[in-house]
Amino acid sequence: MGTIHYRAADVNGLKISYREAGRTDAPTVLLLHGFPTAGHMFRDLIPLLADSFHLVAPDLPGFGQSDLPSRDTFKYSFDNLADVIDRFTEAVGLKRFAIYIFDYGAPVGLRIALKHPERISAIVSQNGNAYAEGLSDGWNPIRAYWENPSQANRDALRAFLKPETTVWQYTHGVSDPTTVSPDGYSLDSFYLARPGADEPQLDLFGDYKSNVALYPTFQKYFRDHKPPLLAVWGKNDPFFLPPGAEAFKRDVTGAVVRFFDTGHFALETHAAEIAAAIRDFLAG
Repeated sequence: MGTIHYRAADVNGLKISYREAGRTDAPTVLLLHGFPTAGHMFRDLIPLLADSFHLVAPDLPGFGQSDLPSRDTFKYSFDNLADVIDRFTEAVGLKRFAIYIFDYGAPVGLRIALKHPERISAIVSQNGNAYAEGLSDGWNPIRAYWENPSQANRDALRAFLKPETTVWQYTHGVSDPTTVSPDGYSLDSFYLARPGADEPQLDLFGDYKSNVALYPTFQKYFRDHKPPLLAVWGKNDPFFLPPGAEAFKRDVTGAVVRFFDTGHFALETHAAEIAAAIRDFLAG
């Protein structure tokens, strides 16, 4: 196992925290987390791959140890998150890299791929959706906010920020919940409970509709640039359905799709299996 370093980069005045492991001359993988977690979601995966890959896992702005800027000075949109992480990759000297995209990390990473297709060596999507058929009915309360951004509809989404909802996200679809460590969801709940953390998350729920609007553009990127693509999917995910994984095959010739009998946070239960799949895929 390689040494894991915990660092921070200055990106136009924003502190972006990240964890890094592996030789810098090895093939690089940029690990992009989702809601409501941070780079710590990769705590089990990184040691399994650090002997062969250079791994970089930033915390998105407003998440984890990265800065939580005021909404007065920073607009919490997926365009802005992607812009910050794009500039982060340049600040830390990443030239060409694979992207591991999960949940929110998918629209962030795919925006970077649209802007710099020549930099993307491969894509690993772990419940990182880019197709309408991948969205479950679990999105209905958020869809209601897209269609009518009233205060009542916004306030209804606060249920997604509660500790019990975070635990449910981690354990739903897992055959034995006692195999899910409390470390991840407890830390996520700590970050969500910080003063000023709630409104940015509600802003991002509202802006997620911009990602759905970009799905056809993401799909055209797949067809035009044909990035090697591996989907490793928790098949019991209550938010992103298996048809969203299968859909990659329509647009990426040779896309590899693997399903695991687990939920949304598949790394909590299947890190070893996913690491093996990534190793085989990137070696090929």
